[in-house]
This record gives sequence, C-alpha cells and structure tokens, in this order.
Amino acid sequence: MELVLALDLRLNTVVHGKSGMRATYKPLDWGLSPTVEPVGFVQAVKPKYLYIADLDRIEGTGSHDDSIRACAKLVECCYVDRGIKTPSDLLTGPNIKNVVGTETSLADLSHYHGGYLSVDVINGKVIPNGESPEAVLRSARDLDFEGCIILNLGFVGTQEGVNKGSNHLGMWRSVYEGRLLYGGGVASVADLDILKNAGFDGAIIATALHTGAVPVDMIQRGYLC
Repeated sequence: MELVLALDLRLNTVVHGKSGMRATYKPLDWGLSPTVEPVGFVQAVKPKYLYIADLDRIEGTGSHDDSIRACAKLVECCYVDRGIKTPSDLLTGPNIKNVVGTETSLADLSHYHGGYLSVDVINGKVIPNGESPEAVLRSARDLDFEGCIILNLGFVGTQEGVNKGSNHLGMWRSVYEGRLLYGGGVASVADLDILKNAGFDGAIIATALHTGAVPVDMIQRGYLC
C-alpha cells in the first residue's frame, strides 16, 4: 500500500488542514520541516509520494502551478487537486497525476481521461450533490480514471482514526475494483494496517506524520510493507 504525504498550499505556504474548514488553516510550522515554503518542505521531508491540494486555486483566488511542478520533480508521483472544473484545467508536467474533485468539477465526469477521481465526503455524503460514496464509486467503474480517492474532508487533520468509517471501508472497496486511496483522519500505523487489510491501494497522511504517530521513514519509503 502506498503512503502518500499530503500538502495543502495557500499563499505559497504549506498549511495544516483540519476538518475541511479552510478559512482556519494555519502555516504548518510545527512539523518535520524547518520551512513552510513548498519546495523546501518536500526537500526536508523527502516523501516518495505526494498529494497536493492547491487551496488558492480550489477557492479561485490564485495558483501554485510553478511550485507544484517543482515539488513533483522531487517525488516519484504527485497527485494534484487544484480545483479542476473542466478537462482544459488539467496540469501537465513530470510525475503529475491530476485529481478531479467531485467538489469542484463542473464538467460531466465522463469527459475526463486519466488521472484520479476524488470522492469528496463530508458527514458521510459526497459533495456537492449529497450522494453516497458507494454510489459515486459504483458509477466511477464506467469512467476513464486511473483510480479513485475517498477524501473524508471532515476528518482531515483530526487524527480521529479510520475506525468511525471502518464499517464502510470494505463496502467502498467492494464496489470499486480499480486503484483506491483513502485520506482523512488517519491517526496511526494501526489505521494504516486497517486500510491495507481492507484492500486499499494507498493512504494519504499528514498530521499523523508530523506528530510522530507515523514514523518519517515510512513516508520516505513510500509503502506499508
């Protein structure tokens, strides 16, 4: 199972996300990196896999395209959610995997080819339309994405663990046979084991790494063995 480091970017700064309440995000100046500048942050932590959320572009206030491309060159694979609305928004560059979020896409999802679909969940429902995650995953089987991400936004940064949703993990895995990653609330190595045993192909983590709950060498290795 892949271990993917999450970076939330705002005003060319790495910020700490919590519960999807983006207005409250503060610079992540207490973690493993001596700098909150994106490229320096990645150079300090040395992850193998990276997930970047460009909050400015998601909110329509700016863009971090140059920083994202520079960060992507430092890792083997960089998943990028930058608030894609239509296929014309896709970002090109080495090691970049575009992430199309249900929260922001205005185009029919069948118009996308490649990249990953982010099933953005708050309070158990996919935003913005309120569908169940399993219904969206079921429909994704007929789409041309390389895989899907279950992003439990309400749990991001909370370290509440995956146990509250563990009864759904097997169901989500069973309805979608492609590559499936999970992010939101992963609190420990035990949580990673739960996701691996449920059959997920990757886990997106941040807070648990910076608090020491997940050892840094695991994110640098990039896999849960």
